[in-house]
Parts: sequence; C-alpha cells; structure tokens
Amino acid sequence: MTMFATSTGPHAELPAFFDVAVLAGGVSAERAVSLASGRAVQAALCQFGHFATLFDPAEIDLEDIAWRNFDVGFICLHGGAGENGRVQLQLEEIGVPYTGSQPLACRLAMSKIAAKERFARRGLATPESISLRAGDPTPQLLQQVARFGFPAVIKPDSQGSSLGVGLVAAPDDVPDAIANAKRFESVLLAERYVPGRELTVTLLDEQPLPVLQIEPERALFDYENKCTPQPGSIRALDESDPVSVAAQTLAVEAARALGTRGLVRVDLIADEATGELWLLEVNAVPGMTARSLAPLAARHAGIDMSMLCDALARAALATEVHA
Repeated sequence: MTMFATSTGPHAELPAFFDVAVLAGGVSAERAVSLASGRAVQAALCQFGHFATLFDPAEIDLEDIAWRNFDVGFICLHGGAGENGRVQLQLEEIGVPYTGSQPLACRLAMSKIAAKERFARRGLATPESISLRAGDPTPQLLQQVARFGFPAVIKPDSQGSSLGVGLVAAPDDVPDAIANAKRFESVLLAERYVPGRELTVTLLDEQPLPVLQIEPERALFDYENKCTPQPGSIRALDESDPVSVAAQTLAVEAARALGTRGLVRVDLIADEATGELWLLEVNAVPGMTARSLAPLAARHAGIDMSMLCDALARAALATEVHA
C-alpha cells in the first residue's frame, strides 16, 4: 500500500530528516498512556533517522520550548488540552506545524455529544443517546437513562481510552455508573447499548487501514482492555469481507463529518441482530504505544512504527510548507 507521505513519496521535496518536538504527558487522566505514546513515537522517529525530543506540557509551557530548533510538533497528548483543540490552537498561534487534526475537528471529536450531532446531520448511523448532567437528581437521571431500555451505556462526554465508561444492566446499576463517570467530568452521555462485533478503523487522512475486530473478555472494550489487550483479542478482518468494506466507508464518512486529518481512529459496532454498522466515536489523537490499535492496524498494512511516524511528521510539515 502507498503511504500518503513518505521520504520518497508525494512529499519527497522535504528534507530527508528533520527535528521533531514530541508532545506527551500533560495533566489529563490519560497522562500515563500519553507518555507511553510519546516515548514510542520518539523512539520510532529516531530509528527512522529524525532528531526527536520529548516535551511534557505538565513540566514546560509550550511557549517556553525553543521552537526555532524544531521543524514540527508531534502531538501525543491524549485527553484534555491536547485532544480538545487547545494545544493545536496554541501551536497555530506560535506558528508551529503539528501532526493531526485542526482545533475545530479536535474539539468536535473530543465531545461525544458534539460528534454525534454531526453524524446525525450527515445521516450517519449512531446509537440513540442523551446528554446527562451528573448533578441532576437521581430519579431524573434514572428516567433519562431508562428511555433506551436496558442494558445501556453511560460515559463521560470528553474522555478517551474508555475512561469512566460503564454498562448498566438494570436501573439499580445507574447510580454507580453515574458516580464512576462523573469522577472525570460532570457532562455525561447515556447511549443505547448495541450488542455486536466491536470494530475499529484507522485512517491516514481518508485512506483506511485494515479493519480490526476487537474481542474483549468483558462486554465493553474498557480502559483495561485498551491498555493491556490480551493476545488473540484483536484480529484484522479480511479486506474482501463486506463488513470490512462497509466499515471503512462509514469511517471515512465519519472523519469527513468532523473534518479530521492525519491519523484518526474510528470505533464502530456491527449489530449482532441486524448486521447494521453503528458509529460510536472518532479519536483524533489515537494511542501510539506498542499495544495501541492504530499502529497495529498500520502493521497489518505493512507499515512499521518508524514509517508511520515519519509519514505523519512529514505530512504535517508538508501541509505547512504548501499552506
């Protein structure tokens, strides 16, 4: 397969190697995963031949980085300011090219509520949902969740890695699920639970990589499953599988609806009763650890980690050069 940017591809006019500032860590609930992503990206870029330095925004302000010494910023900040568009906007104000989506697309992808509104406008299938305020009276919350029947899913609006996500099988489960989700934020989402095959599609711009099917031990692919997937729990679908083709098409449409660019991961579910595909969410800053889904999908496409990181940094720099 042909990458959207390589040292010998469409952006070959760029230098063979350049200086990259890898941004990882931060203060969000996903700090540990972010640092792991940043270290993996730093190592991959150096393996390719680039010069990569890791900066943790929890320890240094972005304005204090000597950007004149770097060609591009590689964003590995999961959750919080690194994923809701604030860091991207700050880098634009400084004048630094960066990997991934622009501020508005990041903000839309980060908010599950906002993303679902965009999906609905485009006529893209996404499970019925309702926004909740964690501070509302318990009877009111129970009434809102019960509109979908049970089981249902409760999740924070703007958290990644499935943090705070809970499956409620009955009304008695709702208070505990609300309490768990509101540990991360007060704006929550209740969503109709769709049993079926969990799928994820990684995109390089609008180029889909092999579809991965996730087979977690639990009913939901939660934080623990995502960060420490067990061998055999994730497999690539055959490219000729009709579900694979349909999932890739829907993922591209979801990314277009939000206006994302660069590396994006789209999560879906194939209804076990009807086979219909449902959009769950779009991750504009997907994990880049050794166990993360996006690099795994790239490997199934014959793209190793160093090639992937080179392509992403190169595309970001090329976008700036040709802007």
